[in-house]
Amino acid sequence: MNLSDVIRKNDDGIEVEIYVSPRSSKQGLDGFDEWRNRLIVRVRAPPLDGRANKEVEQLMKEITGMKSAVVKGMTDRRKTVFIEGNPDIIIKKLEESV
Repeated sequence: MNLSDVIRKNDDGIEVEIYVSPRSSKQGLDGFDEWRNRLIVRVRAPPLDGRANKEVEQLMKEITGMKSAVVKGMTDRRKTVFIEGNPDIIIKKLEESV
């Protein structure tokens, strides 16, 4: 499995299908969940009051340098994150981090 299996490009950026693991001991991208067809994102925050979502958005911004937002799956571990910007640059930065 690779990054192209979990992203969709559009004119304004990309959407990334992720699986969030809250309350992790480490933070970051941690490979792929082949069964769910998603990128695994580990965050330290608990899944309370949107804290894990905010940490996911911040982590994606730190990795790509671009604005990001959870657009689907607000209360689920399976989420879609939209990252705004040049799709080719975003994909390159994500590939370097996986």
